[in-house]
Amino acid sequence: MKKILFLLLLLSVFWLTAQETSKEFQDKLNKEYGNKEESPLTDEDFKVFKGLDFYPINEKFTVEAQFTRTPNEKVFKMKTSTSRAPEYVKYGELLFTIDGKDFKLNLYQNIELIKKAGFEDYLFLPFSDLTCGMESYIGGRYIDMRIPKSATMTIDFNKAYNPYCAYNYKYSCPIVPLENNLDIAILAGVKKFHE
Repeated sequence: MKKILFLLLLLSVFWLTAQETSKEFQDKLNKEYGNKEESPLTDEDFKVFKGLDFYPINEKFTVEAQFTRTPNEKVFKMKTSTSRAPEYVKYGELLFTIDGKDFKLNLYQNIELIKKAGFEDYLFLPFSDLTCGMESYIGGRYIDMRIPKSATMTIDFNKAYNPYCAYNYKYSCPIVPLENNLDIAILAGVKKFHE
């Protein structure tokens, strides 16, 4: 009984920490978008902007995923919302379960970005799901990740954010690869901005 209580306590501490981290991320994103120097928002949007619309933070969408490195992948040009074609490489795969259903997402690495200081271990996780075009941006959402030091990674969908082109057509954004389309509604992260 003591072991069970201890485990429950550990899980609740983990959840509170995860929730704070998600909340901090969302607060930081709102601050960035509210700053005209950093924001992708248009002047018109700034007239009404009071903050991004997020789903309520939900622990169900913070999942532990099995990470598999996929070496010897070929560099490819990722399609974007414009004619720009940045070079990426598939870095690995993430396998995880939500509501008893198994899912897989591919992780990517931007060839140019990893040459910049502070981004050497940066990984890009684009995805789309059943909320896209309804409650969330039709083009999918992104999560920033880092190269793991173990065979597991935490995916926090509460930190999912929209590409800049969801707010402003002047930006060029990677299009979510078809293999990263999830057959589930991810009710976490940022919702769509424009109706």
